[in-house]
This record gives sequence, structure tokens and C-alpha cells, in this order.
Amino acid sequence: MSLKFAANLSYMFQEVTGLENRYKAAKEAGFEGVEFAFPYEVPIEKLVKAKSEAGVQQVLMNAWPGDLSAGDKGIASLPHRRKEFEEKLELSVQYAKALDCKRMHIMAGMKPHFIDTAMEEVYLENIEYAAQRLQKEGILALIEPINTRITLPGYFLDRTHQAVEYIKKINHANLKLQMDLFHVQIMDGNLTGMIRDYLPHIGHLQIAQVPARGEPNSPGEINYSYIFKVLEDSGYSGWIGLEYTPKENTVQGLSWLKEMGY
Repeated sequence: MSLKFAANLSYMFQEVTGLENRYKAAKEAGFEGVEFAFPYEVPIEKLVKAKSEAGVQQVLMNAWPGDLSAGDKGIASLPHRRKEFEEKLELSVQYAKALDCKRMHIMAGMKPHFIDTAMEEVYLENIEYAAQRLQKEGILALIEPINTRITLPGYFLDRTHQAVEYIKKINHANLKLQMDLFHVQIMDGNLTGMIRDYLPHIGHLQIAQVPARGEPNSPGEINYSYIFKVLEDSGYSGWIGLEYTPKENTVQGLSWLKEMGY
């Protein structure tokens, strides 16, 4: 079974100024699918036009993250921002519908310095609300553990088993796991077991090398030739987002696709 790779326009093609202009760059590099993190500073009309002209699929986007300049990384677990969560989810839906995007990652947010015991309850309620709301639009809700050792110290959701337990507890058909093997390797390792054990819960995959978050064939801890074989043998048929930072030129760095048989 052949694997499908989507270019992450928030990480790749930084040689091209403007998020909307990276659609064309991705298409010219051979990609049929793209994803990105936060499109909210770009008018919807610009993104729709650029996507249409490039002729690619928007396979994933993140929900509105809060105020990034103030350190927000999602607000789903923040008790004092529940109304804002619901209101801004509607903005996210507008972008997703306009781009015909069928998957949305809902970021949890950062833990405060003090203990807030209400966070887990609020998070579960907000994620259930999002799963229900997005289902009405045909958009799959995703949650993703992000490592707290390197990338986001203090992030609310950092372990895969924790995310899967939340998914089981909420028990909604429109809620799945976004598994980024970069984060999983840093927090847990055991990638083979994680993929095989949690495959039924996975709604989207992302990859990058560890620890530098570069191309899959760059020096690091993960043997991606082996991992891709595990995914093929497991029957994974979804998209794999390339959420890595190219070492130099994005297109030159794509040599790994041919090297690994894709």
C-alpha cells in the first residue's frame, strides 16, 4: 500500500513569502495534499483562490489557537475561556469549510503555574463539544499530544496514552488521534508498538526526525524507512503530514522521497 504525504505549509517552503503562495510551491514540488497550522492572519478569499489555482487538497488545519503573541497554544483546557472557545470554533469552521478541509486539530493549551483542577473537566467538555459541532460540517476533530521536553514545556496534553484515554472517555465517533511521531518518540519511544496499538484511533499522522525536526532522512533517532514499512504493513491509508523544518532548500530536501521509494 502506497503512503500519502502532505506538505505542511507552516514549516516547508519558507523560501516563499506568504502562506497562500506556498500552495503553488507545494503543487510544483509534486504534492497533492497540504496542511498548515494557523491560517487566521490571511483572508479566507486569498487562501481559497490560491488553493483552487494550485489544485491541491487541504487535508488538515488547526483550530484557532488563541493569542499566539501572548503565549497561547490553544484554549480548549482553559476554564476561563470556554465561551471564547465556542465562538472561535465558528471562525475555524468558516476557514475549514471554505477550504474544504475535513480534519481539524484542536490544541489543548498551556498549563498555568498554579494547579487548576478544573482543566481536565473543561478540556473533555470542550473537545466533546467540538467533535459534535464539527461532525455537523463533515470535519473530523483531532487531538494531538505535544512533547513537553523540547517543544512546549507546560502543554496540557503531552502523552499518547493520555490522549487515547480521553478519546475513549468522550466516546464520540467524530474524535480521533493526531499522532506526530516526532512528539511520540521524544515522550515515549516504542513507535512500532504505538502505531500498531493505537492505529484504530489515528485520524492523521505527522512526521519529522528527532531531535532536530528535520527531514526523515536527516541524522536522528528514527529509522523512517522501517517506520514507513510498519505503516504500510499496518494498512494505514490516511495522510502523513510533513511537519518538519527543511535543513536548507525545501525542494532539494525532498530527495528522501525518492530514496525511500516514494
